[in-house]
Amino acid sequence: MAFHKVFVYGTLKTGEPNYHTFSQNLGHYKLIGDAITSVKYPLIIGTKYNIPFLLHEPGTGHNVRGEMYEVDNKMLAVLDELEDHPNFYIREENDVILMRDSTAHKAWIYFIKNFKKQLLDNEMLKCYTNNGTFPKYVESEEATIDDLYNY
Repeated sequence: MAFHKVFVYGTLKTGEPNYHTFSQNLGHYKLIGDAITSVKYPLIIGTKYNIPFLLHEPGTGHNVRGEMYEVDNKMLAVLDELEDHPNFYIREENDVILMRDSTAHKAWIYFIKNFKKQLLDNEMLKCYTNNGTFPKYVESEEATIDDLYNY
């Protein structure tokens, strides 16, 4: 059985609105630990649904904090469907640093690659939480990439 490492930075993190995706018996998952991107990226909140997005603009923004998971092929397919890869998010393998021991690991990260450059004017976050001072996430099956372009 093949396993993959996945870095999550938004609503899939422990305690966040889409975390339940991991616990629906749709495949294997295991939290490896807190992690941080080795490269700076802009993490923003956008659209009328207040979705956290990691924009693929390496070197801009912050080293983003999140969680690294081990998942099997079945769970990776579930995550791809949730993130609408490759139509909405693009999944790309990048280095992330496991915070407990500072080791580097290759992990899949979901990015937005095609975006309006004006989004880089948004506040860039180091770490997302739906319980913070940011606008609350609005769950929707209707969110599309056009929402990001029209934001």
